[in-house]
Amino acid sequence: LEEKTRFAIREGGRTVASGVVSKIIK
Repeated sequence: LEEKTRFAIREGGRTVASGVVSKIIK
């Protein structure tokens, strides 16, 4: 999930929140 989270950070601010939430849920 770390790799996907980095990609989300590059996409925008909204994606960053989604990545963080996904890490907590998983």
